[in-house]
Amino acid sequence: MNTELFIAKRLFSGREAGKFSRPILSFNVIGIALGVAVMVISVIIVTGFKNEITEKVIGFGSHIQITNFDSNRSYETLPVQKDEQTIHDIKSGSGITEVSVFANKYGILKKELDFQGVVLKGVDKGYNWSFFEKSLVDGHIPQYSDTATSNDILVSEYVASALKLNVGDPIGAFFIQKPPRMRRFNIAGIYKTTLEEFDQTFVMCDIQHVQKLNGWTNDQISGYEITTDNYKMLDYYALQLFNKIGNQFFEEGSKLKISTITEKYPYIFDWLNLQDINVWVILIIMITVACFNIIAGLLILVLDRTQMIGILKALGTTNRSIKKVFIYQSLLLAFKGIVIGNLIGLGICFVQWKFNLLKLDQSAYFLDAVPVNFNIPLLFLLNIGIFLIIFLILLLPSIIISKIDPAKSIRFE
Repeated sequence: MNTELFIAKRLFSGREAGKFSRPILSFNVIGIALGVAVMVISVIIVTGFKNEITEKVIGFGSHIQITNFDSNRSYETLPVQKDEQTIHDIKSGSGITEVSVFANKYGILKKELDFQGVVLKGVDKGYNWSFFEKSLVDGHIPQYSDTATSNDILVSEYVASALKLNVGDPIGAFFIQKPPRMRRFNIAGIYKTTLEEFDQTFVMCDIQHVQKLNGWTNDQISGYEITTDNYKMLDYYALQLFNKIGNQFFEEGSKLKISTITEKYPYIFDWLNLQDINVWVILIIMITVACFNIIAGLLILVLDRTQMIGILKALGTTNRSIKKVFIYQSLLLAFKGIVIGNLIGLGICFVQWKFNLLKLDQSAYFLDAVPVNFNIPLLFLLNIGIFLIIFLILLLPSIIISKIDPAKSIRFE
């Protein structure tokens, strides 16, 4: 039988707690619980931010893009040749799950006196629409084929609102080139991602329209979009692709450019990475507060039980054994605070996940509500880390027990 743990449980139960220590220890538990709740909420919200925004940016541009290596940094680039051998080489790389083709074209959508500059992103029948299916607010996803050119397009809610468009409406698109050209499309569906910069820009259309407008053949495209099985290994996969196809030169002297989504939109991902610093600052502050609370609690327990310590020492109990009693009790208090803190933090995040009560300025945060991400392994590691830090911190103030004189402590009032 673990005698130290038995005594600690008796003290922890409250029946043996002193009038002096009981309310103070309760406040310590509350302090730990609030600190843990703040840490849990911070981790859930920040990981939610990163996951939501990353998923949406990738939805527009995939993990890796392969385009013509020219000096043009706009959406319109020189074409590359759609080549089955190149596609085979790309798919043969480890971690590559999907390859699709695209072609971009600047244009102006116009309805009566209203107009909106956009980028028409042409895709073919093999395009994965899963991202836009989740973002669809009205209408349906366009269906494209290799045999006939479809006039159906997918526009954002922002564009539809600016031009007063509804599903099924016709819309004219004008292209400034030599000679200027015009196309008439039909609104098949309306999507909303809350990424305002992208919602204002992209209109999805049949790739054959873009190829004809650019004067390209059916084998010429703006590039390839590649999806991988691990976002965190993008640099490795990009290097792998570069070694496979990046050194090839075409007949006209051009070559392929391999760029990751983080390189294409660095300002977004740099902003997301800054959120990690905010989380670490919050974690350090909250863990420090929790440690001070538990240290204060331990000192209060020792002060309140000075007579008991003296009696135990007089009966021959070692300092090590007495230290274990109070460390056990402090850990039980800390565990209680951690459990309560998790219940509070998870409860608040669950309510936000269910009802989206906390709204955000979409133009500033790219989202219209505070996102949450219940990353169970990460939360488990967070709690284990908090508990271990508290345990290590408790070893320092417990040294005071060895300084207590049994003769004086038994007479202590």
